[in-house]
Amino acid sequence: MSNPRIHQSIMQSRWIFPASNDEKIQRMMSDYKLPEIVARLLVSRNVEHEKVDTYLNPKLARDFPDPFCLKGMKEFADCVSDEIINGTKIAAFCDFDVDGSTSAAILKKFFRHIGQDLTIYIPCRMSEGYGPNIKALYDLKTQGHDMVLMADCGTTSFDVIEQANNAGLKVCILDHHEPGETMAPALHLINPKRADCDSGLDMLAACGVTFLACVAINIKLREKGFYKDKNIAEPPLKNWLDLVALGTVCDMVPLTGPNRLFVKVGFEQMALHNNVGLKALCEVGNIKKTPTPTDAGFILGPRINAGSRVHKSDLGAQLLSSEDPEEAKNLAWLLNDCNTKRRDIQKEMMREAVNMVEKNGLKDDPIILVHNEGWHVGLNGLVAGQIKERFGKPACAIAFAPGMDGRLEGRGSGRSVPGFNMAALFMAAKEAGLVTKGGGHAMAAGFTVYPENIDALREFFREHALKILEGKETLVSEETVDGIASIRGLRPDFVRLLENNVGPFGQANPEPRFVLSHVKIVNVDIVGTDHVRLQLSDLEGGTRMKAMAFKSADTPLGEALLKGKGQSIHLMGQFKINEWNGTESVEFHVSDAAHTLEAAE
Repeated sequence: MSNPRIHQSIMQSRWIFPASNDEKIQRMMSDYKLPEIVARLLVSRNVEHEKVDTYLNPKLARDFPDPFCLKGMKEFADCVSDEIINGTKIAAFCDFDVDGSTSAAILKKFFRHIGQDLTIYIPCRMSEGYGPNIKALYDLKTQGHDMVLMADCGTTSFDVIEQANNAGLKVCILDHHEPGETMAPALHLINPKRADCDSGLDMLAACGVTFLACVAINIKLREKGFYKDKNIAEPPLKNWLDLVALGTVCDMVPLTGPNRLFVKVGFEQMALHNNVGLKALCEVGNIKKTPTPTDAGFILGPRINAGSRVHKSDLGAQLLSSEDPEEAKNLAWLLNDCNTKRRDIQKEMMREAVNMVEKNGLKDDPIILVHNEGWHVGLNGLVAGQIKERFGKPACAIAFAPGMDGRLEGRGSGRSVPGFNMAALFMAAKEAGLVTKGGGHAMAAGFTVYPENIDALREFFREHALKILEGKETLVSEETVDGIASIRGLRPDFVRLLENNVGPFGQANPEPRFVLSHVKIVNVDIVGTDHVRLQLSDLEGGTRMKAMAFKSADTPLGEALLKGKGQSIHLMGQFKINEWNGTESVEFHVSDAAHTLEAAE
């Protein structure tokens, strides 16, 4: 079956079919006794031949990274272990997202186990925003803390950390965000992305960096006789890999290298339900089977994030570090209620944002920027993501709130498409004096802007994007497709084969995507509030398959599918196992579509 040439799909994407390297595929099949589809997927994901076993079967004893390969880790662990032995009062300042909350919980559990109290400080998303602020650090100092471990933030917070230093605070940063030209002058700054770190661990989330930091501190405490002197056992570090797995998946960092190990082993730990907070959240989220990365991304993560978005920023960290089942149950239900409220607010914000885009002709801009003074500050990133998905372009959403000095400021979040670095854009805007804060990751980043600078910022974004476009009309993202598939003869065993061998799936190891070429839409309707359900058949009208396009009813994709009954179409997506009344079947989850020549005619 030939590959359809799709240069611009309904979702503004170009579908890329990887070149086949049959020699590599055959060799991998022979040496590792792999099915062809598995070998083909590993080759397309650039898995080195010698590392296939590590990829397929990562093991803690063999593949766990040396924490001391991170720049500055030895000195950091030496310092913190000394402070612990000396009884220094230590606090942790962590970001309010899942990565920050899991980092906080890991630190809390570590210090609790060794008999030390650790104060956790999570800044308010609405009033304080992302990153450290000097008032919070001054407050921690006033409360008697002499050291602050800062997780998932701080790398670029030069001025704040300098002021903290002057106040006598020892600040140690555990981060993974992109550094700017000047890094914060912390006592210790562990970040695998810093230019002078050759660890090769730049794929780590902050929770991964934090976990390695705890491993390093544990080693130093052991060497210094701490456990022997205190007559206590070493911390059960492996038990906390469930938190590392959760934070890694939810922060959407590449599932390569140690992250693959952390996620695989971490979800095995999660299945044991040793973490009472995660157990309670699984029950509230109606996860009846072993939790999966998909559950983490779509059920657990949104609920943990919802606390900081619409209520209190530290609810997630409280839940994940709790050891009281009753407390955990109450927190889990509170976060579930927060998530319901978040959905309702987000839906209204999205309606207003789409109306703004269409009314003001913003969909023709290379980067879509929307803002509204009535929007909820905690949800602008989610709206930016939805705008990006709907219009197929990088998007930014700005909500407004008083800053730490009382002055009204816009809190912006951006979500990008492959090939366009959003963090670099925001850091450039900061250098140009248009935003007061700016940074993050290539695909998701944030900034702070004063209202009077928004028009100039929009023009700056436009000019920056046009330089990257170089004459192209729009930023058409490239979506890699793993192959053409037929709906005939597909069984659940095929889907399970991919999950068990190529999974866990995530960033840099996406769930295999296939194209159903020239399939016919037999029936189509809307289920729930915004999901599109399809019944597909081959062109001969024989074999049929159910398909779903989730949350798409009001998007160009959903609109095209709803108009496509009786037509031939190309669909891109993933195969999933659907279980109903004890019977398994394969269904197709649609992420994009393209019209066939027949349909166009």
